[in-house]
Amino acid sequence: MNSERLFELALDLTPPWCIERIEFSQSASGQRQLHLYLTFPKGAKFKDEASVECAVYDTQPRTWQHLSFFQYPCFLHARVPRITTSAGKVKQVPVAWAREGSGFTLLFEAFAMCLIENEMPINKAATILGVYPNRLWTIFNYWIEHAFERDDQTHVTNIGIDETSSKKGHDYVTLAADLDARRVLFATPGKDEATIDRLQNHLRSKGVPPEQIAHVSIDMSPAFIAGVTHNFANTQIVFDRFHIVKLLNEAMDEVRKAERREHQELKGHKYTFLKKADNLSVKQQAALAELITLYPTLGKAYRLKELFHDFWDFSDKEQGLAFLSYWCAEVEASGIAAFKKFVKTLKSHWSGIINYIEAKIANGVLEGINSKIQLAKRRARGYRNIENFINMIYFIAGKLKFNYPRFST
Repeated sequence: MNSERLFELALDLTPPWCIERIEFSQSASGQRQLHLYLTFPKGAKFKDEASVECAVYDTQPRTWQHLSFFQYPCFLHARVPRITTSAGKVKQVPVAWAREGSGFTLLFEAFAMCLIENEMPINKAATILGVYPNRLWTIFNYWIEHAFERDDQTHVTNIGIDETSSKKGHDYVTLAADLDARRVLFATPGKDEATIDRLQNHLRSKGVPPEQIAHVSIDMSPAFIAGVTHNFANTQIVFDRFHIVKLLNEAMDEVRKAERREHQELKGHKYTFLKKADNLSVKQQAALAELITLYPTLGKAYRLKELFHDFWDFSDKEQGLAFLSYWCAEVEASGIAAFKKFVKTLKSHWSGIINYIEAKIANGVLEGINSKIQLAKRRARGYRNIENFINMIYFIAGKLKFNYPRFST
């Protein structure tokens, strides 16, 4: 078997394409390169869109970077034919080894995506592949956008909305996730009311009318509340359980800090009061029992904090409503300022909190997704390009389906 035939088999070339010649050359940097020149026999015909065999009108030279053979960077060269179609139009023939407009073969792009799938930062993957990072981002963005365009979102009914950041402390992106499928549906720059407008337009483009959305889980952001109310008028808002618990813990910590300023014995016991009782070690439980006896205000606050967690277990809306009313009355009777402030927040968002009892949804899915996103952000040392960041979110958490050649890993 000669070398041309060997490379034809390796590239999976089909007639009329064949290898004309193989050459080695040296780049300006002194690196040896392998060049494969592809051709087709004179008089060969190519099928048009109607599967009619058509004669070649002319050819145009093209070059693609391929996967390296051994240690040598490899490039394919071909004069790609244009044909006169059965409809009388002149069109370029697509080639099997590369997508239109790309300077890389499909196998090169697939291997690049395989490296990224295995959590390799794009800058590092670009170094391994011997290309500029921007060229690799172009490949990455193409396949993400191609898969995202074909993504089926027609079954979504419960959505969670939250924000994340592309760089430390700024450049926010709003995420919308399918809470049942546990994946990101949409991401858009900003965290204002307009982000919800764009979400509604996106869902419509995917065949999801606003009335199909039964529940939306959000934090207590006024912008998100206004956006959801305007765009999803028939949807029940459910305020995120984890956000509410965070506010409750902040109230508990305010009480602890006030007592700590007067009592040095409370130093180092922040998490003794913030953790749920079941999660405390034996030593912490003993310390807690002593401290809530010594400091009655802390004891009242801690009892209220722990009591509130019973709300999440209710399955009957009327019983849950009665419990929450009772709990708020207990807070008012305690006179603890930080908890009374928390009660004001509850009462101003009452229906969205009560809705949790029936919906039983929360943004825990988004918390997990955000952890993955932030890990990728740290590996990449931030994202200066917001489009790159959003596409990386879809790649990490969108559960998209790609149709490039696959590599087993």
